[in-house]
Amino acid sequence: MTPSAPSTPLLDTISDPAQLRDMSATQLRQLADELRLEMIDAVSVTGGHLGAGLGVVELTVALHAIFDTPRDRLIWDVGHQAYPHKILTGRRSRMRTLRKKDGLSGFTNRAESPYDPFGTGHSSTSISAALGMAVGARLNAEQRNCIAVIGDGAMSAGMAYEAMNNAGAMDARLIVILNDNDMSIAPPTGAMSAYLAKLVSSPAYRGLRETGKKIAEKLPEFIFDKARKTEEFARGFWAGGTLFEELGFYYVGPIDGHNLDHLLPILKNVRDTETGPILVHVVTQKGKGYPPAENAPDKYHGVSRFNVVTGAQAKTASNAPSFTSVFSGALIEEARKDDRIVAVNAAMPAGTGLDRFGEIFPDRTFDVGIAEQHAVTFSAGLACEGLKPFCAIYSTFLQRAYDQIVHDVALQKLPVRFAIDRAGYVGADGPTHAGNYDVAYLGAIPNMVLMAAGDEADLVHMVSTAAAWDEGPIALRYPRGEGVGVDMPASGIPLDIGKGRILRQGTSIAILSYGARLKECLAAAEQLSTMGFSTSVADARFAKPLDEDLLRQLAKNHQVLLTVEEGAIGGFGSHAATWLAQNGLLDNGLRFRPMHMPDRNFEQASQDDLYAMAKLDRTAILATALKAIGNETEASHIVSGPAAS
Repeated sequence: MTPSAPSTPLLDTISDPAQLRDMSATQLRQLADELRLEMIDAVSVTGGHLGAGLGVVELTVALHAIFDTPRDRLIWDVGHQAYPHKILTGRRSRMRTLRKKDGLSGFTNRAESPYDPFGTGHSSTSISAALGMAVGARLNAEQRNCIAVIGDGAMSAGMAYEAMNNAGAMDARLIVILNDNDMSIAPPTGAMSAYLAKLVSSPAYRGLRETGKKIAEKLPEFIFDKARKTEEFARGFWAGGTLFEELGFYYVGPIDGHNLDHLLPILKNVRDTETGPILVHVVTQKGKGYPPAENAPDKYHGVSRFNVVTGAQAKTASNAPSFTSVFSGALIEEARKDDRIVAVNAAMPAGTGLDRFGEIFPDRTFDVGIAEQHAVTFSAGLACEGLKPFCAIYSTFLQRAYDQIVHDVALQKLPVRFAIDRAGYVGADGPTHAGNYDVAYLGAIPNMVLMAAGDEADLVHMVSTAAAWDEGPIALRYPRGEGVGVDMPASGIPLDIGKGRILRQGTSIAILSYGARLKECLAAAEQLSTMGFSTSVADARFAKPLDEDLLRQLAKNHQVLLTVEEGAIGGFGSHAATWLAQNGLLDNGLRFRPMHMPDRNFEQASQDDLYAMAKLDRTAILATALKAIGNETEASHIVSGPAAS
């Protein structure tokens, strides 16, 4: 059963989190119950990240009750657990616009509220940012607390430890809340654990400890070292904090993150301590207080709209499989034929479809945690030993491992296969998760082969192509969402490297698609044909190496050539333009028009809306072709959505 709201709602009276600082512990507990109900109801309407937010309701209330936000900086790592924070910081009335066009972001966003001091759509950045803010406050002679709330999953990333190492070396005034909610580092041990946490966070204990240290420093070195180790061992025995102590942090915990009687006094002690850095280890439960989320394997991490009573999520009718599921199925089939194929992901087994692969080939599946840099170099090591690693990472997260791609893979010509999911716009997750740049940043690297699937059937062939390719790194990109409903092949057949295909032959206008805008290109060509313009449509398939014969044919036999891609400037169109210019094919009157994502970010909206805004839908392609051919009048009548400039 879901918690029932009291008869006199407190949440309705909250317009500013400062009001929490005047509430009793009893009132704060009531507020937490109401906040949990409000979040469940809001996300049932919008969909979004549910489990993580439910797990930090009491922690959110405690943080705002103890700290002086927004003067004190509160940073939520990743930000998908910040829905309760949004409700308490003046955005409750807009919660049902969450992740919608012109609505609230699904993550923290500096442009959205002064209570969001840092945008956190990617993992493991909070400690670095909070440390920068803490040092900035010191240099500006300002007194404020800087608090980073980071999950145990995010602590698997090296960046978090780099920041902690730096903070410890600087003895910076920094508070890190480790929200341990899944693979618990250490369970709270009831009243004794809470008592010890309260004790060691108190000024009296810290003062006594510092006095003892000063006395001990005057003792012979071997006695001082023994005293230090004994004290750390004793605290580590009860609390497990020695690792963080070695990084220079004063460790407090573990404590029950759902017990306000424990949270409030401990956070107050931490707030009033003048030295730092401090790490508070809080143990919480994802999905807390909502049984369907508590009982789900993924704790309802990300959900569509759902029925609050039953927890049943809304399903959309689909006639086509998702690109992700097609990739997963194709990789499984290739792995059945070749036992050298292994799969690597960075804490996204379900998102990349590798959970299915792992069920069938558990010994050939590796989830390395939120550690994209390690995932890439680990894959390079696997390739060195003759294995065939498929490193499946979202486009936006692969950015985090760019040096490893360059130095550890491409420079050594190691055959790592990069499966790049979420290429192009992703919809409700917004610009932090959009896959805009991979064609541009990978296209600059020698020895790299780049493919993009025009439809789900071609993706099957590209998986087979990657499995067969042993001469160096190869990448295949594909978008979020459903395919276009084409007939699926029984099995994949390796493609000729660097060769595209012509799907429609014409004589006047040529549209060369790279990626999943292919369906829109074909639709635009059909409209052009009804207007009397004979139009070719080709699917490039490869950005590197380019199909030079195909480019030459299209350039010589048509008046207009459009390239269309779901990527930023510097990608496929730029490669095509460079080759055309270098080979004199722009000298004879060819009207070349590259179409790509505009040089700006769009906030969350549906994928269809985003492509219309970016002028990459069928009507924009049609208008661009008409304008290029010289039919300005017809082009001016085409409405292709909001301007992208």
